[in-house]
Amino acid sequence: MEFLDNVIFGNPLRAWTASLAIFLGLALLYALVKKALLSRIVALSEKTQTGLDDSFAAAINATKSWLLLFIAIQFAVRPLSLSSQADAWLTRLAIGAALVQVGFWASAWVQVLLRSWQVRRWGDDPEASMTVRFVGWAISVAVWAIVAMLVLENLGVDISALVAGLGIGGIAVALAVQSVLGDLLASLSILLDKPFVIGDYLSVDDLGGTVESIGLNSTRLTSLTGEQLVFSNKDLLQSRIRNYGRMEERRVLFKIGVVYGTPPELVEKIPEMLRSAIQSHELTRFSRSHFKEFGDSALIFETVYFMTVPDYGTYMDVQQAVNIEMLRRFAAEGIEFAYPTQHLYVESLETVHSAGPSAERASGGGHTVRTDSVDDPER
Repeated sequence: MEFLDNVIFGNPLRAWTASLAIFLGLALLYALVKKALLSRIVALSEKTQTGLDDSFAAAINATKSWLLLFIAIQFAVRPLSLSSQADAWLTRLAIGAALVQVGFWASAWVQVLLRSWQVRRWGDDPEASMTVRFVGWAISVAVWAIVAMLVLENLGVDISALVAGLGIGGIAVALAVQSVLGDLLASLSILLDKPFVIGDYLSVDDLGGTVESIGLNSTRLTSLTGEQLVFSNKDLLQSRIRNYGRMEERRVLFKIGVVYGTPPELVEKIPEMLRSAIQSHELTRFSRSHFKEFGDSALIFETVYFMTVPDYGTYMDVQQAVNIEMLRRFAAEGIEFAYPTQHLYVESLETVHSAGPSAERASGGGHTVRTDSVDDPER
């Protein structure tokens, strides 16, 4: 086969044939290995609960054929006689392709590991999924930045000036978007620390509402009156938050007042009557009830009990039932609740005349009225 000795571009046809055979063999080997490994790993991942097989499957799917071509070419040109400059450039291209492929593998592994971590800790929570995706995106950006610098350095580019420029540019960008970055970091803090979750009722300063969504930049609450309250995540974490969704019990304190004319023996019975009225409901836990003080126009009793469920609607239902039961029991015992009163003291004209002309002139010739008023009793 003398024609194989023909020289083409400085190499005999025999060398070019061997080079082509090596390239096609490597391509065929890659296709067979990828197909066999992928099918086996997918079948294995369906039988196991570990994330290791998922990571391998993601790595195989992230393998780019066009990048492996550069590596295959590096092996395929070994039978050829190339100039030192051409050989150096092919080597650099192969190394660059390998670095880019490593970047694809690293990004795929990061996404799989973060997804597995999210499912183990939060399940399919959509808010957690969104934040985890953002974290994965940020890590992927860092990975590709490192890969880009390594590839440029491999190609002979001086990256020291580029790194310095990127550092200055990064500082400028960070200063320009520091509020956005603050909200993003606050979102990550909410995800990890979980001071509240969707469905919790929050009181933030003088505002309050139920958490509807937790985004990357803001958290949205729906108030009791129906309007939507939007807080930036950074401002929300810097505020004083009262999370009523974490209540295990609800403490209830209320006061009542009875009239001063109530006999002492009935006054002594009132705390026991209040305790009995509260304990008649299975969702309550009685704490105390006492005759606390003498009010302006009432004898004040203070009572404390706990709701064993934190739901506000249930609390209002039980409090209403307790109030009705107290009304019944007090009515049965003849105990009167105190209410705001006003006393009028009227002096007759005869009393004014008996005091002399000066008193009559002071009174204007009519009735003298003295009014005493009392404040509302504490409730």
